[in-house]
Amino acid sequence: MSDDDHSPIAVAEAKRLFADWRSAAALILAVSGGPDSMALLWLAARWRRALKRGPDLIAVTIDHGLRPEAAREARDVKKLAAALDLPHRTLRWTGDKPTNGLPAAARAARYRLLAKAARAHKASHILTAHTQDDQAETLLMRMARGSGLAGLAAMARQTPREGVLLARPFLDIPKSRLIATLARARVGFAEDPTNKDLHFTRPRLRALMPQLKAEGFDPGNLARLAARLARANVALELMVDGAESFVELKRVAARPGIDTAVFSGLAEEVRLRLLLRLIDRVGYEGPAGLGQAEALLAAIDRAVQADGKGIRLKQTLAGALITLSHDRLRIDPAPPRRRRD
Repeated sequence: MSDDDHSPIAVAEAKRLFADWRSAAALILAVSGGPDSMALLWLAARWRRALKRGPDLIAVTIDHGLRPEAAREARDVKKLAAALDLPHRTLRWTGDKPTNGLPAAARAARYRLLAKAARAHKASHILTAHTQDDQAETLLMRMARGSGLAGLAAMARQTPREGVLLARPFLDIPKSRLIATLARARVGFAEDPTNKDLHFTRPRLRALMPQLKAEGFDPGNLARLAARLARANVALELMVDGAESFVELKRVAARPGIDTAVFSGLAEEVRLRLLLRLIDRVGYEGPAGLGQAEALLAAIDRAVQADGKGIRLKQTLAGALITLSHDRLRIDPAPPRRRRD
């Protein structure tokens, strides 16, 4: 299907898009009032009606308190939800707003409030209206940051977040088809001006899409690339599972740690991922950064290749203590940092 497709989505196709969540007790629909989320509300309601019996649907709008139009947009969502016989709630992000990193802070607040609503309604999933276009932009943003393979896999169809599951039924659907769906249904929608604010990265990339598309970087191709990278990432994670089991099998009870010969015999990407996994397991300062882990692995490799016995490397990362001594690599919780007076 081309990303130029402007065909509306019919109920039969909606059944396929939402089929994974048919047996859920309740679903939260994240509806901002924009075209994508209004299409989510419309299509989910029609899908639910066609099922005769299915999940309870609750539409939730987050008012970040950043634009005066947001309250009116929430009322428009409530009006459509009522017409579709669905309950609606508006939740507000209160408190001080950061001057730096506002988009990320607003996004975190949005998911936090949506998860709160999910728990209140005993919903297992939050459905969002991320499209193929959003997937393409996410891939480009992560490429610009130099993300690893896991990051370049971009958004998954379903991921855990805030204690519930975040589901994206439209990841393979171009935005143009959602707009066409609303046009056929004569459903209006709001346009958030921040989506075109070139002070932010995503709108700048969005503005570049016509030129990128002319060179073959259209949303469909980019989303397909993300899907292929996600497939490769899953395969690599399975290899790391096997490597971890092999390392455990070779572990000697009287000598804690990993045999450096065993570790060095693994492929570089597998060693890196295994290192990250072990550090994250025992560390207490959050996940280790990919660049930091790459630098640590390079230091370990140099130390392994060097002659000599005794401690060859001792380093902390993300609350973990990494020690390389002769033929053993150990990863333990780091001692607490000393407080400075």
